[in-house]
Parts: sequence; C-alpha cells; structure tokens
Amino acid sequence: MVNTQMKPVASLLLVLNFCMYVIVLGIGGWAMNRAIEHGFVIGPSFELPAHFSPIYFPMGNAATGFFVTFALIAGVVGAASCIAGLNHVRVWTADSVPAAASAATIAWTLTLLATGFACKEIELHIRNARLRTMEAFLIILSVTQLLYIAAIHGGAARI
Repeated sequence: MVNTQMKPVASLLLVLNFCMYVIVLGIGGWAMNRAIEHGFVIGPSFELPAHFSPIYFPMGNAATGFFVTFALIAGVVGAASCIAGLNHVRVWTADSVPAAASAATIAWTLTLLATGFACKEIELHIRNARLRTMEAFLIILSVTQLLYIAAIHGGAARI
C-alpha cells in the first residue's frame, strides 16, 4: 500500500511547477525572439565585431545568452516532467514512482544549471525586468521542484 497523505501535496506542487515552467518558457521565448530579431546583422560586406559571440543578446549582460538558452531547455524538460508526473499522481502506485522521480530529477538538475546562470547574471547587474522575473521564477522552481521530488518519494514509502 502506498502512502496517500502526500498525494495532495504532490498534486499542488505539480500544478505550481507546471505553471511556473510555462511562464519561464514564455519569457525565455520572448528573449530568444528579441535576440534573433535585434542581434548582429552580418551581411556580405560586413566583418565580425571584435568581441562577437554567437550567443549575443541585445538586452542584459554577458551571461544572458547562456541563461536564456538553459532556461528554455529547463522549461521544456520541466513542463514535460510535470506532464509525465500527472500519470503518477493519477495512479499513485509504487510502480509509477521511478518514472516520475527520474523525469523530475532531470528537470531539477537542468533548473539548477539555469539557476546558476541566473546567479551569474544577477552578479553582473545589467538586465531588464523580464529577465529579473525569469531569474526569480527559476530560483523558486529550484526549491519547489526539489519539494515535489521529496513529496513523491515520501508518498512511495510503505505503511
């Protein structure tokens, strides 16, 4: 028998994480679109700038390109792990824990990686309000995703 006391907690964290990952994807998509539309324009008669970076973003600082790229990857994997976690919450058996826990752990590690770039971006100071929002969401997601992993592991404990 599986402990069902953690099921409401896991369900709440699952929905919260999914909504936050979708918000991260929205802001990250905006930043990527802006970088593509307003980045360097290199034509046949132009030369590369002296400090050209293929991950150049017209807003933010030197860490913004890496931050947005890894935030998008973490957002996609995180949202997918939340969708996979719905099956575990629906069935709530010990057999469905490994799949949900492994998907959530992969999403958590990618979220931690993006959070590391968020910390570097915070340290370098120059960024706009949308990037600050995405930084805050990723820092919060680092904690809530870990709590979700703990909740599904706690629910798998036998009574």
